[in-house]
Amino acid sequence: MKQIKFPFGREELALEVEEDRLKGVLLSQAHKFEADKSETEIVKEAMANPIASKRLSELARGKKDIVIISSDHTRPVPSHITMPIILEEIRKTAPEARITILVATGFHRASTDEELRDKYGDAIVESVNIEMHDSRDEDQMVNLGKLPSGGDMLLNKTAVEADLLVAEGFIEPHFFAGFSGGRKSVLPGVASKTTVLANHCAEFIDSEYARTGNLEGNPMHRDMLYAAEAAGLEFILNVVIDAEKKVINAFAGHREKAHLKGTKFVDSLAGVDAEPADIVITTNGGYPLDQNIYQSVKGMTAAEASCKEGGVIIIAAECSDGHGGEEFYRTFRDADSVQQIMDDILARGRKETVPDQWETQILARIMLKFKVIMVTDPEKRNIVRDMGMDWAEDLEQAVKKAESLLAKENPSITVIPDGVSVIVRS
Repeated sequence: MKQIKFPFGREELALEVEEDRLKGVLLSQAHKFEADKSETEIVKEAMANPIASKRLSELARGKKDIVIISSDHTRPVPSHITMPIILEEIRKTAPEARITILVATGFHRASTDEELRDKYGDAIVESVNIEMHDSRDEDQMVNLGKLPSGGDMLLNKTAVEADLLVAEGFIEPHFFAGFSGGRKSVLPGVASKTTVLANHCAEFIDSEYARTGNLEGNPMHRDMLYAAEAAGLEFILNVVIDAEKKVINAFAGHREKAHLKGTKFVDSLAGVDAEPADIVITTNGGYPLDQNIYQSVKGMTAAEASCKEGGVIIIAAECSDGHGGEEFYRTFRDADSVQQIMDDILARGRKETVPDQWETQILARIMLKFKVIMVTDPEKRNIVRDMGMDWAEDLEQAVKKAESLLAKENPSITVIPDGVSVIVRS
């Protein structure tokens, strides 16, 4: 038997799997990567050696209104490390500048005071102006024309009107944008609901290029790059983290070139070959990424890439925040069938996208091919079942349910302990 541990909320779950049934354990090499410097040293070194850019302190000189776009509570960016370093660098040459941290909520809810303090620390929350982006508040937006896709480009006014626009974030594989980080701070980070909907349309989600680890030919990436340039995003600091959410590398500088260098580093660590199996067990990487079902679709896509047709995907996600999207939840709860959901979405044009459609589309794609079992908080069992998935109280029960569904002797198992950290190559 081989014991395997899975991140779950702020804790871990363990499962023992018979070795003769285990096809593979797919892990990002980031989990084994050993940095030779401390997290702070890694970030400071990146800031001191920006890629294709002047240092942030030079860019800040003479500026009066500086905005730092920062990821929200759903992203494990170690802002308690990165933000003090960014602020220190700015204040070297612009000590009197008005600095605003603009929280890039994208389509998510606003962060709470507790979440902000957990993310930045009390000192920053109490001394720096923090604004919460609201994609549904059109008064926050300014119209900058059209995206390459033709959608209206409405971006946060605070960001666009800044003397200097900076963004912090992290780079990991992303299930339709290729990679997180860089340009995503602007779109969807601080974009209007209208703009996000245009970019996340059914046509783009259905594109064979809108997949984990791919930027080439990706229509969503193209829109995002364009929006970041239009907003005037001049400098980024993006980190790469391991399974413990510790910084193992950092990339600072030009919005596109620094990000691209970071994605190549992530790709070199995260790329794994698929090990097709009847049952694939995965997670959404633990807290804060597994706070809801909506976010947990990301982890499912890694399992999707390694599960045999008609197989079973098991995903362990705490989902302390419930389903994560009312429309997302209701669509599955109220539909006659998953196929109906998919047909309805694919019939919509770019300007007919509805909130949460993209996550719905990807989950429907997965559910049309596989049975999905969620291991989550017992209080969420009815939500899980309402959405057409099965629920299990622990991994052992989930495996037994999967075996029963497959009705075959000793079905094979592939394990992906952290589904959002890998790029599974078929």
